[in-house]
Amino acid sequence: MANFTMVTGFLLMGFSNIWELRVLHAMLFLLIYLVALIGNLLIFTLISLDMHLHSPMYFFLKNLYFLDFCLISATVPKSIANSLSHSYFISLLECIIQLFLVIFFASSELFLLTVMSYDRYVAICQPLNYEVIMNKGACVKMAAASWLIGGLFGVLYTVSTFILPFCSSNEIHQFFCDVPSLLRISCSDVHVALDVTIGIGFSLGILCCISITISYGPIFSTVLKIPTAEGRSKAFSTCLPHLFVLMLFITTAAMSYLSPPLDTDSILDLLLSVFYIVVPPTLNPVIYCLRNKDVKTALKKLIA
Repeated sequence: MANFTMVTGFLLMGFSNIWELRVLHAMLFLLIYLVALIGNLLIFTLISLDMHLHSPMYFFLKNLYFLDFCLISATVPKSIANSLSHSYFISLLECIIQLFLVIFFASSELFLLTVMSYDRYVAICQPLNYEVIMNKGACVKMAAASWLIGGLFGVLYTVSTFILPFCSSNEIHQFFCDVPSLLRISCSDVHVALDVTIGIGFSLGILCCISITISYGPIFSTVLKIPTAEGRSKAFSTCLPHLFVLMLFITTAAMSYLSPPLDTDSILDLLLSVFYIVVPPTLNPVIYCLRNKDVKTALKKLIA
């Protein structure tokens, strides 16, 4: 029989048992976190203060930057503290909250990125109707729907994960609480509720990818018909960064959640998690806005 026990907390996986490497990891994560924090909050502030940036595209970007800040804040500070204190313990309540927040913010970001692809489709393929279709009310509803669906998925994944019984082992093979790692230490071979939730999430993820493909097909067709190289370059500059971040986010998250659970620690699992939890929030401000002429102008005005 399985050795069921009342779990009061878990032990997260560290990047190394060597003190010098733990300090190096903490310093690296701290640097990444500060870059993400400053970048996301700076662009969020610029978009909020500058009236020239109050367009639908920047409204969605502002939501994206706030989501990115929240997503990286849900995991990285705890990992830094664990490395420096050499205490990898996380309480059951902290683990529940962390799992909910990670799923909430990551799911909301996926749906928001899908909405942003539709925004780019309307802007490039139907420019004359852009202000009518993407009016303030429609933008607020689409952004709110992304947050609400993300919150719903956060609740579903968290509840369906923590109703599972856990065995005496409480070592999570990850630097934060996530579904695959918790599933690995569960005593139960039957987890119908979680399988259904993952199935729903995977199906909606496929629908998002289909929606994005449908949006970007006409976008590329329209952009390639623009007669001037400068016009094509400007149009692509608003689309290609979005596609790059989206594909990185979806690919690494899918590989992490759909790969079969292993019984041994895997550095690959850690790296995949870093790519979809840490890298996108850090790179998004650079990819989307720091090379954007309007944002540069707003930044100069703010500094001046």
